[in-house]
Amino acid sequence: MFNIVLVEPEIPQNTGNIARTCAATGCNLHLIKPLGFDISDKYLKRAGLDYWHLVNVYVYENFDELCAKYPDARFHFYTTKARVRHTDAEYREGDFLVFGKETRGLDEELLLQHPEECVRIPMINEARSLNLSNAAAIAVYEALRQTGFEGLETRGNLHRHSWDEAKK
Repeated sequence: MFNIVLVEPEIPQNTGNIARTCAATGCNLHLIKPLGFDISDKYLKRAGLDYWHLVNVYVYENFDELCAKYPDARFHFYTTKARVRHTDAEYREGDFLVFGKETRGLDEELLLQHPEECVRIPMINEARSLNLSNAAAIAVYEALRQTGFEGLETRGNLHRHSWDEAKK
């Protein structure tokens, strides 16, 4: 599927929530140090609930190490500074969706090295940014939508009888 990259995440609950999104969508989770928490942090584990066995988590010393491991990778850098909407980007299976730390986002130097790959999620001017785990979910589901939700269950099995029973 896709790869979610968190560059220097600071809040364990956000990373745990994103891990749960990865588990539900088949995405890999890549964490770039320094991390603002211990990987065994109880808040991280709690936010991911019992989904950790469904997530491939990789940790790197820096962003260059990730790039060296995947030299042909396609990256999408999420930033409020981008001019291109996330829905206008073209996603392909295996792409890397890159997010910065909660307090400052991605370093401007990194963004300037990849201006054509920078995208933004639209919001009102008065809002500084979205919550990191919400932004990651928005991004991955747009990428999945564009690729037809390949490999994901897209239909429920709700029957009228079970709905009537649930209302009782």
